Amino acid sequence: MGDFDRARCLLGDFKGERYVYGLGVLWRAGEATAALGGRAVLVRSGFPGSDSFIWTIEQALDAAGVEVLAAVDSPAPNAPVEDLLRITARLDDLSPDVVVSFGGGSNIDAAKAAIVLHAFGGEIEDYFGTGLVREAISEQAAALVPHMAIQTAASSAAHLTKYSNITNLETGQKKLIVDEAIVPQQALFDYTTTFSAPSALTIDGAMDGVSHSLEVLYGAVGQPNYERIEEVASETIRLVTRYLPRVQADPADVVGREALGLATDLGGYAIMLGGTNGGHLTSFSLVDLMPHGRACALMNPYYTVFFAPAIQRPLRVVGRILRRTGYTDADLDRLEGQALGEAVAKGMIAFAEAVGLPTTLAEVEGFRDAHIERALAAAKNPQLKMKLENMPVPLTPETVDSHMGAILRAARDGDLGKIP
Repeated sequence: MGDFDRARCLLGDFKGERYVYGLGVLWRAGEATAALGGRAVLVRSGFPGSDSFIWTIEQALDAAGVEVLAAVDSPAPNAPVEDLLRITARLDDLSPDVVVSFGGGSNIDAAKAAIVLHAFGGEIEDYFGTGLVREAISEQAAALVPHMAIQTAASSAAHLTKYSNITNLETGQKKLIVDEAIVPQQALFDYTTTFSAPSALTIDGAMDGVSHSLEVLYGAVGQPNYERIEEVASETIRLVTRYLPRVQADPADVVGREALGLATDLGGYAIMLGGTNGGHLTSFSLVDLMPHGRACALMNPYYTVFFAPAIQRPLRVVGRILRRTGYTDADLDRLEGQALGEAVAKGMIAFAEAVGLPTTLAEVEGFRDAHIERALAAAKNPQLKMKLENMPVPLTPETVDSHMGAILRAARDGDLGKIP
């Protein structure tokens, strides 16, 4: 069996014919879009080399008989509300019967949310939380415009999932829509679009994929679908720990780039099987400091120690991968409880250091203790309660300050011993 065969098999189980992925598949965007509609608005990202990709998409759409009514510029990173409203206004003006998004996670997330606002109006705050879009569909007897999502970044897997992250830049807080209704009807990811990605973006994206799988794995203990989640998560983490250093050494490594694309796609599969928790929850309050994947990677070792007594089997799975790839030499079979959690967390920190990521909040430029207070306040917001509920050691708004506060202070200081 080839090194990627298992990943491809899992993706086939996940998406089947609704997902086109691989190397050199961008030309297939036309046929996939035409199955959804013939009058499109293209929400497009610009990045080095993107002109040729956009040309290919436009030619493919034209050949398939799809008319592009307008091309709309993508949002800024983290999908600010202002950009969401700008894109929504264009959809309102043009009334397309399909939306094609071409870009990374922020672009696709903004397109998802714009489709919701175009259909139902109101404020985006009305839809933050779980299942509120489906409620609107039922109450208004209306449908969302179909969405063809073309991914360009090995990162969030927004093209495959039910999540849309939108940021209020005034408050520095990210919130999310979680709803099966916003999953794009068709998706495409030509991994060659990632070849020119800067090193920082490549690292952040890969760690976002790892965080998806890791957090879902932690929260899956005792769930009926645990075995499948473990399979998906371990493949994600294996591919990233093996191939991210290769891509760092040689950004043109085709095999490595494909591995990271597959890994982050599997991260998307993971978050459709279960939910993320601590690392993602805290990252939503750090958007003014660092990219999302980097924030999750920084926080997850500290949550690992806190969760340790409840996640012994997942810790052994992750620990074995870290040991095989040389990031820990701990005798994991002899450890249990919090000691096992600390050994795995140290291996995760070693990997983060090896790929050049910060491992404490204090070393992140601009960090202040006010970020801890913001994160604690956000954790009590009912719109984000699913993250608390997904934790393998569930927290409540009443225990956030004591327990999560200790975790955040440990992450600030790099001291695992401060974690209760």
